[in-house]
Amino acid sequence: MPLPQFAFPKTLLVAVILAGLAMTGSPQVLATEPPPVAKPATTYASSASAQPILRANDRVVWIGPTWVERDVNYGQVETELLTRMGSQPFTLRNLGWSGDTVWAESRGIFDAPAVGYSRLIELAKELKPTTVWLSYGVNESWAGAAGLPKFTAQYRQLANDITKATGARLVFITPYPFEKTVSPVRDPSGQNVMLGQYVAAIKQLAAELNAPVIDLFTPLAAGESLKAENGLHPDAIGEQIIARRLANQFRYAAEDGSAAVSVTVPEPDREELRQAVVAKNTLFFHRWRPQNITYLTGFRKHEQGNNAVEIAQFDPLVDAAEKSIQQWLSARSEVKPTPGKP
Repeated sequence: MPLPQFAFPKTLLVAVILAGLAMTGSPQVLATEPPPVAKPATTYASSASAQPILRANDRVVWIGPTWVERDVNYGQVETELLTRMGSQPFTLRNLGWSGDTVWAESRGIFDAPAVGYSRLIELAKELKPTTVWLSYGVNESWAGAAGLPKFTAQYRQLANDITKATGARLVFITPYPFEKTVSPVRDPSGQNVMLGQYVAAIKQLAAELNAPVIDLFTPLAAGESLKAENGLHPDAIGEQIIARRLANQFRYAAEDGSAAVSVTVPEPDREELRQAVVAKNTLFFHRWRPQNITYLTGFRKHEQGNNAVEIAQFDPLVDAAEKSIQQWLSARSEVKPTPGKP
């Protein structure tokens, strides 16, 4: 079963842009809030010692810095999770922001970080997640041992603010290690000793908050590399390795609590699926970070703020993209099921 809408993502995005220019719908008909999330029949307690779980109808919000945002364009994490969940639906909304920290220092745009922090909390609340993934620590580690207490205190504050605003389960995802590079690129791998201390603090914080941890910091297998050219940012192969390491640490559950049944997606079908995920991610990115955001909602909104009403018109496009992906996976699940990861 093909994915006709996403076989040529560039064509799709051009169509979306043209459709957006033509939109003139009234505000009252816009889907400004996501639909209610279906509640699974079985609930699961979260604990630091428990395996994190992705379950049917989960609405996941993923928050973090550069490496999180990069998955908008790579789509590897969601692609891997989709194959593990098979016909069981879930949504993933990526709120990564390059260079970000637990203080939301990159999110203020032309405002103070505190304003960006407030926007982050409000957006997370608007998305009504059942689970929030928090993935900080890599940028903060450069503050060294002196910055560790401040980082831990602010990460705790962020976790508490997210929980209070959303009521969602938390999952902490550690940074992955820096990789050794050769001249003329500065080798950042010496920072791993300090980064390890930050990872240990993250695990301790997760234990205090009774939340599970995805550990990406544990060294890779012998001979395995993230192919990070600058020691920081993996290439496409490295991104896929990260995605699989992350996915291997989850448990996958159907709505009734039984193990989800995964699907085998060989190449080139997997690449088709990944491109569909990237197309969906791009639609959502423009929904929450429109290119002309300064004019729509920022300090120049007095000039073009009337057009902000069109931002939410991306919602049905994102929903349609997600529905198409899920239909494709459901059809494949009926043909070639394989036992899901317990």
